[in-house]
Amino acid sequence: MNTDFESDSTAPESNPSSVDPTPTGTGSADATEQIQVVWEKVSGVLANLPDYVTEFFKEYQRPLISVGLILGAVVSVKLLLAILNTINEIPLLAPTFELIGLVYAGWFVYRYLLKDTNRQELSENVVSLRDQVLGKRG
Repeated sequence: MNTDFESDSTAPESNPSSVDPTPTGTGSADATEQIQVVWEKVSGVLANLPDYVTEFFKEYQRPLISVGLILGAVVSVKLLLAILNTINEIPLLAPTFELIGLVYAGWFVYRYLLKDTNRQELSENVVSLRDQVLGKRG
């Protein structure tokens, strides 16, 4: 049984004389200089950061306010829904609120919608409220 291994591939041989030795002193000096240059750039950007932020907010003030209001509205709606769901989970509280709503709706129909004079009064109140909110017309 032959255990000799022969390879046809030609692997590049390393030549120890072709390695470029670098003195350790100049390498660390170069690294220190590079770190110093990077640090100067970073400190320059950080020194001007308040100016960049101020300019950014001046330029994009209205869109930032709009985004903030939209996010605030979304958070408010989620909070309100969470509170209402929590209240709805309390036993006997949800049916009580439903009963109060039905009683109020019945009172409103009886007070404003059954008689013609009351409907006219409601119509005048709605027109008056509309004029107050939207401004008087004519």
